[in-house]
Amino acid sequence: MRYPDAERLDLVEDLHGHRVADPYRWLEDPADPRTQAWTAAQDALAADVLGSLPLRPAFAARLEQLVHAGAVGVPVHRGGRAFSTRRDPGQEHAVLRVREPDGTVRVLVDPVAVDPSGTTTLDAWSPSWEGDRLAYQLSTGGDEESRLHVLDVATGERLDGPVDRCRYSPVAWLPGGEELFYVRRLAPDRVPAGEEQFHRRVWRHRVGADPDDDVLVHGGTFDPPALDPTNYYGVRVSADGRWLVVSASAGTAPRDDVWLADLTGDGGLRELQVGVDAQTAAWVARDGRLWLMSDRGTPRWRLAVADPADPATWPVEAWADVVPQSDDGVLSDVALVDGADGSLQVLAVHSVDATDRLSVWAADGSGRLADVTGLPPGSVSGVSTPPEGGTTAWVGYTDHATPPSVLRWDAADPTALAEDERAPVAGEVPELTVVETHATSPDGTPVHLFVLSAPSSPTQPRPDTPRPTVLYGYGGFNVPLTPSYSAQALAWVAAGGVWAVANLRGGSEHGEEWHRAGMRERKQNVFDDFAAAGEHLVAQGWTTHGQLAVMGGSNGGLLVGATLTQRPGLAAGVVCSAPLLDMVRYERFGLGRTWNDEYGTADDPVELGWLLAYSPYHNVREGTAYPATLFTTFESDTRVDPLHARKLAAALQAATAGDAPVVLRRETSVGHGARAVSRTVGLAADQLAFLAAATGLSDRSVPGS
Repeated sequence: MRYPDAERLDLVEDLHGHRVADPYRWLEDPADPRTQAWTAAQDALAADVLGSLPLRPAFAARLEQLVHAGAVGVPVHRGGRAFSTRRDPGQEHAVLRVREPDGTVRVLVDPVAVDPSGTTTLDAWSPSWEGDRLAYQLSTGGDEESRLHVLDVATGERLDGPVDRCRYSPVAWLPGGEELFYVRRLAPDRVPAGEEQFHRRVWRHRVGADPDDDVLVHGGTFDPPALDPTNYYGVRVSADGRWLVVSASAGTAPRDDVWLADLTGDGGLRELQVGVDAQTAAWVARDGRLWLMSDRGTPRWRLAVADPADPATWPVEAWADVVPQSDDGVLSDVALVDGADGSLQVLAVHSVDATDRLSVWAADGSGRLADVTGLPPGSVSGVSTPPEGGTTAWVGYTDHATPPSVLRWDAADPTALAEDERAPVAGEVPELTVVETHATSPDGTPVHLFVLSAPSSPTQPRPDTPRPTVLYGYGGFNVPLTPSYSAQALAWVAAGGVWAVANLRGGSEHGEEWHRAGMRERKQNVFDDFAAAGEHLVAQGWTTHGQLAVMGGSNGGLLVGATLTQRPGLAAGVVCSAPLLDMVRYERFGLGRTWNDEYGTADDPVELGWLLAYSPYHNVREGTAYPATLFTTFESDTRVDPLHARKLAAALQAATAGDAPVVLRRETSVGHGARAVSRTVGLAADQLAFLAAATGLSDRSVPGS
């Protein structure tokens, strides 16, 4: 295959004594005429390669049905109203609804009604305590800028907004609905050039007032900033309006500083946890106690209580456990419920080997009351109860074959769950067998996998012959890969393939220690785990190296980028989506600076050594036969700049000694996160058809081909 010409610069820098080549740095600049010409040629190549894939039409047809499965969000109850999202088959985006006390349901926010082009997404929303006002945030074109609006729930009238620069802003209402706390970045002219995505502050805002008149609550003075400019902030207010909790974390660092203020007193924030290497979520609940969910000294998390009015109870030694750390499960969510006897109880979610469990605990700390045995194997996306209390809780649920739906728990039968609202499915979900197995990483660490395939027989859980297999992973930022509905996985299995998901170090599947075992100087563990998972699938007879493909996006794109450069013979095909690949310069672009606690920084000589050891762009070797590789990027991505994929694509195309294609596919007007459903179909079809060609998946396997 002839690839577009890419000028190779003789650019070598001395960084802390390391000679670091960067021959394709010019591809960092999308406005450079060379970049534009090269990109146009790559577009033509991608159109030619992807357009000729024999299975693409069949995959697109099946994905059109499976992707359009519905999705239902966990309801939030306020003032007798229930707010939730729902997407039905045929809808491009989920809409935000409200269910009135009389049972009638109305749509409050429909992104497609706001923007018929489908490029506007609903990022976040928060109803007032009384349920009469709603704060919501919209982004356009994939920029994730989250412009804040407020509407009147009864009339739909917009009362405020748009307030810009609210990316990743929580909203905490004060009782009465006239004021709220939120997070907003400083104006670009108030910050150093290149730092426009940082310098957040916590503000107190009156609905309808000029945001420029908002009261600064936390984050530091303007010149110079008192706190880390990469800080993300959290805000929570108790239902009675008395207690304000503010938290801060520098970028994505796995540690929080937490402050507490009595708004009926002097309103000053007092330190609850500052300078501690731990994560703690704090809030004051309806019982008046300060609740603390934390990994402080308990890496699998625990739930404890203290007295917000008595600082003597704030030190960790004084916390009283309600849900202690589990021996094998990771505590991930809780909700306060009322028991059938009127006692206050806790509905707790624990993850065990990446599958969620529910249990009920006494809020007085006297221990576990019941296990909710009615929960099917899968994932709990959240639990919610009305802030005023009640004997009912709502549980978000999904698994490999069930789109996001809602189950209902009731104290009258605490071990059972009932269906509350099931998401509809547009097409037929294929039959599925899920096998759980463990690979062994080189250092002896067991690595859990979910392996999805079509059922063969009750006594034979795996295929009778090796089959084309996709291995998917992420391995970073404390993100777990628990069972979830995936149209891509289902379409691949329906075509006769096998889909495997690996729970790698760097995630949260086994708590904070598992996360830290896959970050910074230990990042290589993640790549070793992933390669071990691939070798395990081959050894167990699921597939062969010639039928194996690997796939990942974002941090998972780094994962598969490192895999293809370290182990080019492991797999025959690679999909690398929205990836980080130049780990020497990643901090200079997008939100990269907020990730240096996860990866390390090239500004430090020792940490640069970590990064260079695995940076995919810097580990390409001339004359190596690299596997078929598809890079997929999104031009409006403000998190991971598309330059990463451009640079590695150019390097691989120049270096590879094999005839497997290296293709760069890009999209415009979409970003790193949410997108219209129709935009998902084309992307997913291209990815699966490319991997089918690389792994030899037969066109006779796909219905409709």
